[in-house]
Amino acid sequence: MKNLATSILLVVFVFSSCEQNQFAEQDAIDAIFEEWDQPETPGGALGVIKDGKLIYTKGYGIADLEHDIPITPSSVFYTGSVSKHFVTFCVLLLEEQGKLNLDDKIQKYLPDFPEYDAPLTIRHFVHHTSGVRDNLTLMALRGENYMDHNEVNDVYELIKRQSVLNFAPGERYLYSNSCYFMLAMIIEKAAGESIREFARKNMFEPLGMNNTLFYDDITDLVKNRVFSYQRTDDGFDNLVSRFDLVGSGGVYSTIEDMYLWDQNFDNNKLGKGGPEIMDKMQEDGLLNNGESSAYAFGLANGNYRGLRTVGHGGSLAGYRAHFVRFPDQNFSVVILSNRSDGRPGPKAYEVADIILKDEFTEEKEENEGNQGSQASSSSEQPELPEMNLNDFVGDYYCQDLDIIYQFTVEDDVLWFAIKNREAADMQITGIDQFRGGGIVFRFARQNGQVSGFEIDAGRVRNLAFTKN
Repeated sequence: MKNLATSILLVVFVFSSCEQNQFAEQDAIDAIFEEWDQPETPGGALGVIKDGKLIYTKGYGIADLEHDIPITPSSVFYTGSVSKHFVTFCVLLLEEQGKLNLDDKIQKYLPDFPEYDAPLTIRHFVHHTSGVRDNLTLMALRGENYMDHNEVNDVYELIKRQSVLNFAPGERYLYSNSCYFMLAMIIEKAAGESIREFARKNMFEPLGMNNTLFYDDITDLVKNRVFSYQRTDDGFDNLVSRFDLVGSGGVYSTIEDMYLWDQNFDNNKLGKGGPEIMDKMQEDGLLNNGESSAYAFGLANGNYRGLRTVGHGGSLAGYRAHFVRFPDQNFSVVILSNRSDGRPGPKAYEVADIILKDEFTEEKEENEGNQGSQASSSSEQPELPEMNLNDFVGDYYCQDLDIIYQFTVEDDVLWFAIKNREAADMQITGIDQFRGGGIVFRFARQNGQVSGFEIDAGRVRNLAFTKN
């Protein structure tokens, strides 16, 4: 009996020592999330994956501040644009099944979509090289809150209204949520069922991802759902989202389920099985000139401190998510957060700094942001032109948005307003050029009189307005 007891104690000691060594970096990792790990504070969940095992996972902070429910690795978060590589995997599965081709024209599945000067293909949509204007930006330019519930057909009609593209298909890369919103529609046409059902049957259920879904109905209940928050001067406020459009986003998931998904990259069990489909998913698209688009299939290939990475981030409302793999080191980090200031991307790389400290081949770059600000502040400001601001007063109509922008002058400042929004002031940036509300305005004249303008707003370019 003595020998048996000694053996049991030895086994327990060895197991405890291995467990302790396995989590030797726990305190250093937890320190990264110290701000989250507080009472009455939203936070997030972490998953650290090494050599096929979920070696560390933890919840920090509160999932529901009204009911004091803590975050756990089983908590269900909205993942934002991390959803995009689930969308492209659906596309690749349908290609494998012979139900679509990446070089099919969009109109094969959406025959009412307008034709432009050059063909638009599924491949253009996957790699963000289509030039199709971003629907979330278009909605914001109409004064609409995209976190409200929006009907799929209304959003599609807005995209179809666009008379021109940002650029010719394949000419360059520009991220566009419209592309993935429409890819979900194409998947539905090709599969004969919703992307929610197709993904459930062909991806999530086979992998055992039982708490992952494409959320396409705002009335559906989601068990263990985490709610989203934004920081205020005296704490946190609810950041309520009724967004249920899928494609550009839409996936809810957990750390535990994302671990199962991560493992499928190395041992694909879906479709016909084998590595080919996963390898293809990580291949960058090409521009018309043969150069890389720097975007694969809902994934971005990168490099961190000399090591190859592949991953994607996501955000909507107060949700923030980041999924990054270091394929050559068999290492991954998944962080899901429910606070708008969560910054899971930088935190994921801080975790990597700890676990992979002996494998990096390059030093970590220092933040040069302060130096840049100092250089900017010390440089001379350009001399701004003098203009009669009253020249720009009036109403301007945009056919592509079906909306009027109103311009007024008050206290020697030009203001513009659209429905459902407060007026925004505009700063002069050049002759007949202004910036306001994150938008660049370039006015045009005919016979000396202001006749209209075009705007650039990030993912929407050259949007034309005509003076009424």
